[in-house]
Amino acid sequence: MTGRLSGKTALITGAARGLGRACAVAFAREGADLMLLDVAADLPGVPYPLGSASQLAYTAALCRDEGASVQTRQVDVRDLAQVEAATDDCVARFGRLDVLVNNAGIAAPSGKAAHEIEEHEWQLMLDVDLSGAWRTIRAAGGRMAAQGSGSIVNVASTAGLVGYRHFAGYVAAKHGLIGLTKAVALDYAPRKVRVNALCPGSVRDDPQVEGRMLAEIARSLDVPVAEHEETFVQAQPMNALIEAEDVAAAALWLASDESRQVTGSVLTIDGGFTVR
Repeated sequence: MTGRLSGKTALITGAARGLGRACAVAFAREGADLMLLDVAADLPGVPYPLGSASQLAYTAALCRDEGASVQTRQVDVRDLAQVEAATDDCVARFGRLDVLVNNAGIAAPSGKAAHEIEEHEWQLMLDVDLSGAWRTIRAAGGRMAAQGSGSIVNVASTAGLVGYRHFAGYVAAKHGLIGLTKAVALDYAPRKVRVNALCPGSVRDDPQVEGRMLAEIARSLDVPVAEHEETFVQAQPMNALIEAEDVAAAALWLASDESRQVTGSVLTIDGGFTVR
């Protein structure tokens, strides 16, 4: 540990597993105190299990093993009151809020042409993946602006940069998240609050962080789960899937003072996928 986040408090959404857990552990290792949020329940309309309360507790335990002070809360980012209450709790517990990682998101319902998407499916995708990020920014941004510092990291996707067949809702939400990133970066630049986006490519479902997003995307595309990693690797110029720790390392850099002059940027971690 080099203490790159010593003295800082970070709030991470979608922290029960996957990229959220990877970011939480990386931040804890570098000295941050943590408020970890997750819906920790399944959502009607999402056709796969979401993170659980026990997984959120396990993420917290891993972070405490790294020496971090940790608080958890079950929060649905579709509910502004819940998000605001959790942000209030974070500041009450730790005295400040320095970093926000907007990681909560869903990959499905997907796998159908735009005209086949039901309105409630469209609204669900945008409500979690785009409006959910806006709600946490709304709750945290004013506090950061008042203290004259902060870093907001929005976890988008290569789907925020290019199109994917049969993923119109997801692509629209992630493109919107990049637009939100750029607009909010300008809002907060005079107050020294930085806002950036990460665009991961195909992230391997690492068992250590209990990731399952890539497998669910494969199911939406009718790709056999047993073959999905090989299928996605074929589209990677570097012939390898992205690891959760690669994305966490990028988030850590954006959260730290090492990137103090970086705002409104979109950082791809995709092995060259979007170069073509």
